[in-house]
Amino acid sequence: AMDGAPPPTSPAGLSAYVAVSQLLGLTLLATTGAWLGRYRGGVAWHSPLQFNAHPLCMVLGMVFLQGDALLVYRVFRHEAKRSTKALHALLHGLALLIALVGIIAVFESHRTKGIPDMYSLHSWCGMATFVLYLLQWFLGCGFFLFPSASFSLRGWYKPQHIFFGITLFILSIASCLLGITEMLLFKISDSYSHFVPEGILANTLGVLLVAFGLVVGYVLTREEWKRPPLAEELALSMDFKTLTEGESPGGGS
Repeated sequence: AMDGAPPPTSPAGLSAYVAVSQLLGLTLLATTGAWLGRYRGGVAWHSPLQFNAHPLCMVLGMVFLQGDALLVYRVFRHEAKRSTKALHALLHGLALLIALVGIIAVFESHRTKGIPDMYSLHSWCGMATFVLYLLQWFLGCGFFLFPSASFSLRGWYKPQHIFFGITLFILSIASCLLGITEMLLFKISDSYSHFVPEGILANTLGVLLVAFGLVVGYVLTREEWKRPPLAEELALSMDFKTLTEGESPGGGS
């Protein structure tokens, strides 16, 4: 850019939607904490409250942090691509670690209380989502962060990576909704239908999860809000193609 040129700006409306997504995300985290603290006794590891670490970790990792990781390429539009990739992978990796803590918490809690594992629809969907998310992270790092694949192979995989990224985000929210319903039916099945405060708060959490997912999904699917490639990135892409496939920028061998 020339000296004195105005700094690049974000497209109209993008910043507002991103801000709304973060407000919703922080609100759903606060609502999760309020539910667990007010009605479920809080969170502690080696105690009967260990199970409560599960919903807290899954909402934090598989929803909030995963959603923010997906937004990285919309928010950091003018930073170096390598830095943006690293932040994208880091947030996804952090989400995986937090989710793993949540999974360990529920298995240890079940073992302590003599409750069987992996029999409910929530557990099937949740575990499948986590395993696929882990696979998606490894493949993404292999193809894009530490690329050894050819230019054409990376070009083929990129749409798959984007599709499954959004799909896994949707599945994560769906699994959380199943988990909230399952937990309410276990804990307050006798009073849930009477609109008790705990049920209303947990239902509100579910609505916030859906709202967060909708706002993030809207930002991700607006074509004009996609991150434009920088001039130096286009040049590097052509250099990478030349090195991996023996082609010149003009298409000759």
